[in-house]
Amino acid sequence: MSQTDPFECLCARFASRAHLSHAQTYLSWDQMVMMPPDGGQARGAALAELATLSHRALIAPEPGEWLEAAQAELDALDPDDAHTLTQRARLREMHRERRLAMALPSDLVRARVLAGARCEAGWREQRPANDWAGFLVNFAPVVELSREAAQAYREAGDHATRYEALMALYCNGDDPAQVDATFAELEQALPPLLQAVREHQAGKPITPLAGRFALADQAALGRRLAQRLGFDFDGGRLDVSLHPFSTGSRGDLRITTRYRENDCFDALQAAAHEIGHASYEGGLPVEWANEPVGQSRSMSVHESQSLFFEKHLFLSQAFLQAFAPDVHRHLPALAALDGRALWRSQMAVGPSLIRVEADEVTYPLHVLLRYGIERALIDGELEAADVPDAWDERMRSLLGLDTRGNHRDGCLQDIHWSDGSFGYFPSYTLGAINAAGIGQAIDRDLPEWREAVANDRDGAIPAVRDWLARHVWSRASTVEASTLMRDTIGHAPAADDLLTHLRRRFLDEAV
Repeated sequence: MSQTDPFECLCARFASRAHLSHAQTYLSWDQMVMMPPDGGQARGAALAELATLSHRALIAPEPGEWLEAAQAELDALDPDDAHTLTQRARLREMHRERRLAMALPSDLVRARVLAGARCEAGWREQRPANDWAGFLVNFAPVVELSREAAQAYREAGDHATRYEALMALYCNGDDPAQVDATFAELEQALPPLLQAVREHQAGKPITPLAGRFALADQAALGRRLAQRLGFDFDGGRLDVSLHPFSTGSRGDLRITTRYRENDCFDALQAAAHEIGHASYEGGLPVEWANEPVGQSRSMSVHESQSLFFEKHLFLSQAFLQAFAPDVHRHLPALAALDGRALWRSQMAVGPSLIRVEADEVTYPLHVLLRYGIERALIDGELEAADVPDAWDERMRSLLGLDTRGNHRDGCLQDIHWSDGSFGYFPSYTLGAINAAGIGQAIDRDLPEWREAVANDRDGAIPAVRDWLARHVWSRASTVEASTLMRDTIGHAPAADDLLTHLRRRFLDEAV
């Protein structure tokens, strides 16, 4: 490497940060999957140290000087040349990363990691115990530190509120005003749709799958599902965690699920969801693996991939028709149910307390609940101690359910707030909207894909994966999220994409 070429110096610095991030990723995976409970304090300190080192590497004076020099060299080149356009995207994402890093002092970065690790470790015991008071002791500092970081990000960028500054970390490229308008449209449209679906289903009741399903049999079926969906076990693992998640990178992708003896499809849906995330990460461009431009575009795009795999692929009638023999082989108690019957067993719709167990129609209402609370919390309109009351009020309003005193199934049910991931929840519903648009685009471009999947033809799933790789995965962060999704589905994603999908699935029973 030339010691004087500013762009090469930048690439080396970002590669160094990528290696630190690699270590953080797998230490975090171990913390969630393998680490004994008493290891939390030491692990939190190690993760905080790595985060601090990574942060300092980017806020040092040299990267700023290299960025300025590299930009001057780029500005002197032909602006329409293909190489110049590529370099411009690479440099743009480096600038973005440095701006975000420069917004926070290293002490705040360290403090947030430590507070989040402490709160997350406590949550593991406090949620089962319904111990809101105990959780609040660690949660209140997480909120305060998140507000401090949000204010710093707001001052460093063009954000109207503190919450919008945090949301931009996960939903960059999604216009906050458009998100508000989209969510308002869904809040108006979903209740009557929910009523219509429940009336439709009342005429032909849905019987859930009943029985006790051995965890070992479920695990074997889950591995078979992963193989069918294209997950490569030579370059990845499927494990168990309290809250399913996906992490890692090409060659070492880590996904988790969780099992319940009385619900065999819960683990399968979670696995399919995380395989979507892992497929995106594994499909990113190898040549930019250590650069910001080579990373996933946003969590709104990321969730579109996981939700496409879970809802549009795995939970399609076509896939379950082909997958039914595997279900029968591993869970013989279900041998009398064909693919259509398995599909119908998962289509029951109705309000429920737990977000990750919610059906597709009510799920966005769970997100709207959290969106309203975390927005008020970060913008200072709500205090940490008041979250349970706000939760119950929103749960009654949106879903008609009572959570008073039930913190375990109320405001303690998610892991996201414990580590300060405020602004993440909108990406779930934005991702669902994007996934619905992607589903319509694949139907347009591969009109026979469902028939091919249903008949278990060789290449059916690979054809869908190849489509996603061409349109989404390979583009990484070369363009903004809005451009990426518009190019992928042919129009700007809209609430109606999701509503159309829900009507086709639950009223027409067509997909």
